[in-house]
Amino acid sequence: MAKTYTIHPDTPQLRTVEQIISALRDGAVMLYPTDTVYAIGCDLNSKSAVQRVRQIKQLSNDKPLTFLCPSLSNVATYARVSDTAYRIMRHLIPGPYTFLLPATKLVPRLVQHPKRKTTGIRVPDHAVSQALLNALENPIISTSAHLPQDENGRSSSQSEANISKVELFDRLDKLVDVIVDDGSELGYQVSTILDFTENEPAIARKGLGWEEAVAWI
Repeated sequence: MAKTYTIHPDTPQLRTVEQIISALRDGAVMLYPTDTVYAIGCDLNSKSAVQRVRQIKQLSNDKPLTFLCPSLSNVATYARVSDTAYRIMRHLIPGPYTFLLPATKLVPRLVQHPKRKTTGIRVPDHAVSQALLNALENPIISTSAHLPQDENGRSSSQSEANISKVELFDRLDKLVDVIVDDGSELGYQVSTILDFTENEPAIARKGLGWEEAVAWI
């Protein structure tokens, strides 16, 4: 059964943040809010926790995982950022964007694309996510909290549109260790994905803020 932490959405309480971070450092998996959807995440450097995230999402090891960084300078630590990518990213960060970039050696193999050696990174415009990132001082895995099949055998794509936050929390309660509740409603719009792994930048998925991304590309 997960431990639920209630946290202020704009000024997260330091003591609560420290309690969550302590759990993450011990290998906890959490359900937490971002500027797009509620996400399942953990410390990027906790191999056992990353494996659990994959199990919860039923992802094979050849499926890359996105993670959050607090700033553009942190992104450059974990990915090779070209001049073109940097020019575009500095106008969009922080925000609802996932950037596909060539990974550096600091990105665990369990997270990156195994063949392309690329990774997906976000810098969220979200006070709680930012507080957790700055306190942990490590990136945090961020994969949307799609639900496992319900008692009627419906997949997340079939039942997600009618799900409430209470039901999401209830159905993930036994799968994660920590639930972070900032009082916000569930979001259903995903991030926009910008691919910087080829010669020309491209939008790989239209999500929140895609019109602004198009303008800068």
